[in-house]
Formats: sequence, C-alpha cells, structure tokens
Amino acid sequence: MSPLANDPRLYGQGISFPPRVGPDGGVVWSVGELNVRECICTILRTRPGERVEMPAYGCGLDRYLYEPNTVATLRLISEDVQQAIARWEPRVRLDDVTATLNPDDARAVDVVISYTLVATGTRERLQMTLGGSAEETP
Repeated sequence: MSPLANDPRLYGQGISFPPRVGPDGGVVWSVGELNVRECICTILRTRPGERVEMPAYGCGLDRYLYEPNTVATLRLISEDVQQAIARWEPRVRLDDVTATLNPDDARAVDVVISYTLVATGTRERLQMTLGGSAEETP
C-alpha cells in the first residue's frame, strides 16, 4: 500500500460498503485506496435503473445469473465490467478484466479486475465471484 493510500484529499472518501456502524456508534467511512476498491464493488453490484438520481449507474451483472457459462457469456461479462468501470470510476485505469469459470462451481464465474490508480500509479487487483450454487442447510 502506498504512503498516500489513506489520504482523502487524493482519493476521496465515502460511506463504507457495505454500510456499517463503527464501535463509536457512527457511520464507518472508507478512505483512500479502500474507497476506490469499494466504489468499484458498488458499480459491479448495482443494476442500471436502481439509483433514481443516476439511472444509468452500475453494471447489471445480475442479468447473467441464469445464462449458460459459455465463452460468449464470459466475454459479455468482461466487456460489461470494462465499460462500467471506465464510465463510472475515473480514478483508475483498467489494465485487464477476465471472466472465467470458477474451478469449484461450474455455475459460478470469477471476475478478476487489474487496475492502476491514476493518482499514484499503484497497481491493484480485485476478484469477485458471480452466481454459483446456494448452500443448503439441513
């Protein structure tokens, strides 16, 4: 992590994602590089139309939930992630986005995002898993 990682003047700050209350009873804020990472997660988890004031905001990955995990679907997921981050997160430069089948669950997709923080040149990597099986409880 860079020395400027938690400088709110460089990367900004916002309510943490997911929103939570801290030990002092106040809202927890994310600051710096963590704020950038959390904003990317928010973009990916938001469906366009979900935010009233910003109806185009988000990525809409939920639409792939019941699609077959084909090469074409993986390519569409990767392209949607690239377009959404390029549009909504100006603090990063995308280096690579890959969508691959999860080795443990053929119904799940692993998305790996490699990006560079524009202000410092720090390289980061974010991975998330989409879909998959629901765990059953006895």
